[in-house]
Amino acid sequence: MEQFFKLGERGSSVSTELRAGLTTFLAMAYIIVVNPLILEAGGVPMTAAVTATCVGAGVMTIAMGLFANRPLACASGMGINSIVAYTLCGAMGLGWQTAMAVVFIEGIAILLLVLCGLREAIMDAIPVSLRHGISIGLGLFIAMIGLKDGGIILANEDTLVALGNVTDPTFLVGFISIVATVILYSMSIKGSLLWGILIAAICGIPLGVTQAPTGVVAPLDFSTFGAPFMADADGVMGIVKAITTPTILLFAFSLMMSDFFDTMGTAMAVAKQGEFLTDDGKVEDIKPILIVDSAAAAVGGLMGASSITTFVESASGAADGGRSGLTSVLAGILFLLAAFFSPLISCISSAATCGALVFVGFLMMSEVTEIDWFDVLDGFPTFMIIAGIPFTYSISNGIGLGFITYVVVAIVTGRVKQIRPLMWVAAAAFLAYFLLL
Repeated sequence: MEQFFKLGERGSSVSTELRAGLTTFLAMAYIIVVNPLILEAGGVPMTAAVTATCVGAGVMTIAMGLFANRPLACASGMGINSIVAYTLCGAMGLGWQTAMAVVFIEGIAILLLVLCGLREAIMDAIPVSLRHGISIGLGLFIAMIGLKDGGIILANEDTLVALGNVTDPTFLVGFISIVATVILYSMSIKGSLLWGILIAAICGIPLGVTQAPTGVVAPLDFSTFGAPFMADADGVMGIVKAITTPTILLFAFSLMMSDFFDTMGTAMAVAKQGEFLTDDGKVEDIKPILIVDSAAAAVGGLMGASSITTFVESASGAADGGRSGLTSVLAGILFLLAAFFSPLISCISSAATCGALVFVGFLMMSEVTEIDWFDVLDGFPTFMIIAGIPFTYSISNGIGLGFITYVVVAIVTGRVKQIRPLMWVAAAAFLAYFLLL
């Protein structure tokens, strides 16, 4: 096992990897509950959505660990699942079978781009300063997710965002998770992020945030598997309707853009914590990561789980010592087990994971010193990425703003030659993506 996962070479151990895998799983476990609730709004049966979510995440996370050998975990992506439920199924009135066919198509398309080398080539064409900006922006995004889940920040109509109610039980659990994580990390306690989650979950019991399980074992329902090849309410096979309707294919392009660059940002963020990011901001052995991630999108559509993608919460496991695919294998096994024991897993509230996510955000801020803020071409587009990712609550939107801004600034400052050909392509694709939103 140590030889296969190169644990000695990466300065890790079996116990460290297993602990990191549990940390990653707990940081992502909310998707077991949240994704089915969102998909149910689009007409997907709840029990089938739970099974698809857990099995899809488990299979693809294990595949990531075995094929890419990096501490990256996969699950149904937030954002795309909302587009499936509320836009494709809701506003457009498509059957969920057709919506899953759209996801399946974009997954196949993005896999082909990886196999022909285009996705990796675009990543290599990104200036170093923008790569650092993506990691920093992801750090703020992760922290924002944690603070939101912990009730420490709330939406506000007047100020957009505001401090939560300090006496609210969710706020208290979120605050406890942050304090516990910081104290344990400062004391050099191994597994400080995981312990922070567990301590907060225990404290949440008397506060009513950690709920008692409604059961132990949940039934499995595979009725959504093969969704793109099922007939929807109109009696037309989902894949046929998706391919023959131009408007629907435009949504496939939009989803592909989101998947394409979300994964790029996530891989860089996790690579920074997992120590497989090079000095010039490149992710080591990126191609197998991209292949598994792209295949995961198609598998998500095929299973009826929405697009499965690499989760930025994987950075919590990497920050907790995960350095190899063994972290992912354990997280994947836990997802498969969760398909049977989802009532127990759902007891860990998202508020309890607040500290882990906020602390990972703190760790990722270190790259801010790597950017030349006195050079407007390096500094301003990077700033647009850093601000754009959390402020638009979208990795791809933030990256798109930075890419387009980089091209504009390079033109007006007379440094067009510094723009690599694929950066032109990426910026143009993002412009089209924004116009189609």
